Amino acid sequence: MTQESIPPIRRSISVSWDQQTAFRRFTAEFASWWPTRTHSIGGERLKEVVFEQRSGGRIYEEHQDGRRFQWGEIVLWEPPHRLKFTWHPSRDPTTAQEVEVRFVREGDGTRLELTSTGWEKWGKGARRARRGYDLGWNYVLNVWAGRRTTSMAVLDSIETLMTIGMKLRGGRDRVIAKSGGEIAPAADQR
Repeated sequence: MTQESIPPIRRSISVSWDQQTAFRRFTAEFASWWPTRTHSIGGERLKEVVFEQRSGGRIYEEHQDGRRFQWGEIVLWEPPHRLKFTWHPSRDPTTAQEVEVRFVREGDGTRLELTSTGWEKWGKGARRARRGYDLGWNYVLNVWAGRRTTSMAVLDSIETLMTIGMKLRGGRDRVIAKSGGEIAPAADQR
């Protein structure tokens, strides 16, 4: 039986930065803008987020106890125009989506175009996950661009309620225990 095709997520946002600056902010400065409080495996246990800037590089988070959890891997690196990476935070890499990010010159600024595909790989719950990621990528790109919108304030409130709910269901320990992306110490390439 073949899985029904699930449409990709497409998001774009324009900024006043040139392509080089936009690309650098997304990649080299990833740890400085990514909303780790709400969009990470470890939450308050997080030490750092790493975005290895090369084809074959990893995107992962490291916790204060030294454990690392992979979010994805860079599969295409073409600065300052585009990059592609797999995306599977806290999931088995075989369920990963592919995210392509293009940086398109737009007047004196840049338009970032994000496309997330491969939702069928998620398996059961893929459509629900896609709906959540559709909102999530919008939120994340607004954070990247340094924008606070009314919808972001609403999403912050929802995230706060979800965090409270998570604590009631076993908290971060449960999320970490269920995570499928822990990097074994021997696999460290850093």
